[in-house]
Amino acid sequence: MTAPLLLTDLCAATMSPGGGAYGLVDGAAIAIEGGAIRWVGAACDLPGDLAGWPRRSLDGRLVTPALIDCHTHLVHGGNRAREFEMRLEGAGYEEIARAGGGIVSTVSATRAEDEAGLLRAALGRVDAFIAEGVGTIEIKSGYGLDHDTELRMLRVARRIGEMRPVTVVTSFLGAHAVPGGEDADSYIDETCLPALEAAHAEGLVDAVDGFCEGIAFDTAQIARVFDRARALGLPVKLHAEQLSHIGGTALAARYGALSADHVEYAGDADAAALAQAGTVAVLLPGAFYTLRETQAPPVQAFREAGVAMAVATDLNPGSSPLGSLLLAMNMACTLFRLTPEEALAGTTRHAARALGLADRGEIRAGLRADLAVWDVETPAELAYRIGTNPLYTRIFGGQA
Repeated sequence: MTAPLLLTDLCAATMSPGGGAYGLVDGAAIAIEGGAIRWVGAACDLPGDLAGWPRRSLDGRLVTPALIDCHTHLVHGGNRAREFEMRLEGAGYEEIARAGGGIVSTVSATRAEDEAGLLRAALGRVDAFIAEGVGTIEIKSGYGLDHDTELRMLRVARRIGEMRPVTVVTSFLGAHAVPGGEDADSYIDETCLPALEAAHAEGLVDAVDGFCEGIAFDTAQIARVFDRARALGLPVKLHAEQLSHIGGTALAARYGALSADHVEYAGDADAAALAQAGTVAVLLPGAFYTLRETQAPPVQAFREAGVAMAVATDLNPGSSPLGSLLLAMNMACTLFRLTPEEALAGTTRHAARALGLADRGEIRAGLRADLAVWDVETPAELAYRIGTNPLYTRIFGGQA
C-alpha cells in the first residue's frame, strides 16, 4: 500500500471527455492514495481533508495519464534487418520469401529461442517503452504457430509484467499466419484451437486476436476462432482490412470485438458498424510507414460515426520495427491527419478501452494512479516533437 501523496504545482491533461481540450486543468493538484487517484482538480478547490497530506511539487510540469500501447508483437526471436536492406535494393516479396525471409524467418527464430532468451530480448524493448511514460502494454503471441512456442511466448509476456513496473495484457494470436506447407483449416483445428485451450487453462490469455486477410485467414476461419474464444469467456480483437477489404471489420463488429486494428481499407459502412458495436479502431502508422502504403485509414469517417480511435506502435520485427509510442503519435498526426489531442486520447483513454480496461486512461478519481510527468509546456508537444523524449518521471500505481 502506497502512502498518501498530494501532487501540486502542475497542469493536468486529464483526458476526460467533456472537459474542454485535453480535459486540461491549470494550477491543478492530484491526490493519490492506495495506488489510486483520490481527487483531481484546481488546487484552489482542494478539499480540506487533503490539505495536510505530504506534498510533492512538480514545478508547473504537465501530467497526463501514463501512456498505453494497445498493440504490440513485442516478444519474438531474431530481427529482419537484412530484409530491410533487400527491399531497399529492390527485392520483392517473393524474392525475400524464397530467401527464407518474411514471417517464416521470425517464426523460425522464435521457435529456436528458449524462454530466457525471449525474455532477455523483450525486457530491453519494454524498458524503452517505460522510459517514454508507458504504463500498460499489450503483447501478442503469433510467432510460434505451434502449441509449445505460442505458450512460451505468452509465458514470457506474463513474466515481463512480474519483472517490470508495467501492466501487461496478453493476446493469443495463434491465427496469425498459416505455417508453410499446411492447410489453413487443418491448422486452425489441429494447432490453433488446441493451443488456445491450453493457454487459457494456464491463465495466459486476456484476449484472442487474429489476422483476417487474403494472405492469412478468411472471415469464416476467424469466426471459428472467435466462437471458441466466446465459449471460453474471452474478448476478441482483430487485424482487419490492412491490405484489402474482405470483411474483417464487419466480423469484428459482429462479435463485439474490443478493437479492429489497421483498418486502412475500411469504409463508411465499417465505421458505422464499429460505432454501433462500441469497437475501437486501432491505427498503426508504423506498419503504414514501413510498408510504404498509400491507403490511409478512413479517419474522417470514424470521426463522423463516433468511432473511438486508438494509436499503437504495432512493434514487430517485420512490418513495424517501431519501439516508440511517442513517435507513433507523431506519425498518426503526420500520416493520418489526427489532431495531437486525438493522438493523446488514442494512447490513453481510447487505448485503455481497446484493451477492455476501465480503470485507467484518464486522470479521474477512482482510477489507477498511472501518470506521466512531462517537461513540456503544452500537451501538443508530445505529438509534435520527433525523436525526443520529454518524460520527467512516471508514476505507476501511485509509485514513482
